Amino acid sequence: MNATVAPPLYTVQDGEALRDRDTVLSIWHGNLGEEARLAGKYDWFYLGNPGEAPLLQLLRHEPSGAMVGVCSAGRRRMRLLGRDIRAGVLVDLAVTPEHRSLGPALILQQGLIIAGQRELDLLYGFPNPKAAPVFKRIGYHQLTDIVRYARVLRHTGYLARRMPRALARPLGAVLDVAVHWRDVMRGRRGRRLHAEWSDRADPRMDKLWSGSLHGDSLVAVRDAQHVRWRFDEAPLGHVRHLLLSESDDTLSAWFATQAVDGTLHVRDFWSLDAAHGIGTRYIDALLRAARVAGHAAVSVEMAVPVPHLTAWLARGFVERGRRPVFGRWSIQPEGNAIDVALHLTSADEDE
Repeated sequence: MNATVAPPLYTVQDGEALRDRDTVLSIWHGNLGEEARLAGKYDWFYLGNPGEAPLLQLLRHEPSGAMVGVCSAGRRRMRLLGRDIRAGVLVDLAVTPEHRSLGPALILQQGLIIAGQRELDLLYGFPNPKAAPVFKRIGYHQLTDIVRYARVLRHTGYLARRMPRALARPLGAVLDVAVHWRDVMRGRRGRRLHAEWSDRADPRMDKLWSGSLHGDSLVAVRDAQHVRWRFDEAPLGHVRHLLLSESDDTLSAWFATQAVDGTLHVRDFWSLDAAHGIGTRYIDALLRAARVAGHAAVSVEMAVPVPHLTAWLARGFVERGRRPVFGRWSIQPEGNAIDVALHLTSADEDE
């Protein structure tokens, strides 16, 4: 007697960004961030990407025929050891509440792995640390940690969280003056850079990217097209670019920044020497511009080889937190895939 095989409760299928817009937004509704910004985010990230549309997987509940889950991988142009790498960042996993359990989420992720093996060299993501065991279970490896570093410029608020404000105010003022003059003296060494703020990506970013070494680390292409799409066109908060130029107007470094609650957050950066560790002269210029603009602190989140941190640490940046980065290669890169050096910032996430 033949045993009856029960049909699957869920199946996963390839989605299409344009065709499935309304379906994805209906799954996101109430499950993924602020309602008012979801449509704008979709049109930017899924329809406005200057390259190919993200990989999209939809979860179908077979008994009802309803689409009840979605996950995606946003494509990233990357370089590794002189070759182009087709990468995808894991984003926007959402399952409707009545189907929200480990099984459907795993089915979605496995479907994305299969799609990634067809079209990408690498899938990577920044999962919540609590989700690390699940990522390991489906074949991802922890590549590194992305670490947040911060440097205090104005100390009163920082000290007031640790002592009475009556003491914090005068002590903070003394520290501010001392640190400011130390930074001034450091900044006098070497050639002075011209700094200017811009609300738009600068065309000179193309020449900077093409004229700089890209090193041996896995690094996203950081040309003007990428910066324009990733920041200027994104409906995710205002970004200003700090442009640093030599005396002949040649762009030699830039920082994409967002100001939040008194802190200037560096979302991304590149310089002539970034592939081997950005130089102190660029960080000095960043600190000067942040202080003049009235910011109380500067922060940056990045995953780079330890030697590339030298200038940041020398200028007083200290670790404030870290998150794991997981990845799964569809190809075998040179050497051990787990040991590939990375150059990642918060810009290498989806928002």
